[in-house]
Amino acid sequence: MNLHTQPALVQDRLYLRAPRTISAARHFTRDTLDAWGRTSRQDDVLLCVSELATNALRYGVPRGRGYLLRLLTYDGTVRVEVHDSGPGLSRIRERAPGWGLLLVDGLADAWGVLPRAPGKVVWCEFRGLGC
Repeated sequence: MNLHTQPALVQDRLYLRAPRTISAARHFTRDTLDAWGRTSRQDDVLLCVSELATNALRYGVPRGRGYLLRLLTYDGTVRVEVHDSGPGLSRIRERAPGWGLLLVDGLADAWGVLPRAPGKVVWCEFRGLGC
């Protein structure tokens, strides 16, 4: 058992299927990172939130549904998760479109996709962001 591990802090926000929510998701993320004192690499995190939210709106959120943005911080790591209820799993495409996940891949320390019922969770992590 690691006695030095701090419990995770978590903030969630549910957004409806609308383009204006991308800006709202960035503002929510900025406010949360500021409150947590995790301002290092904030621009990278905000860009990845924009890309993941945009992808959720374009490909993962059916009409009448929304997406969940979950932010977590633990042990100097910030994790961004975007939950949607659409089919399929996100991936980097060999040709455009698909640049968004290439940006996430280049900026984040790790990223991936997890299945959920229904839909998926696309996540990325930024490590070494101590207070």
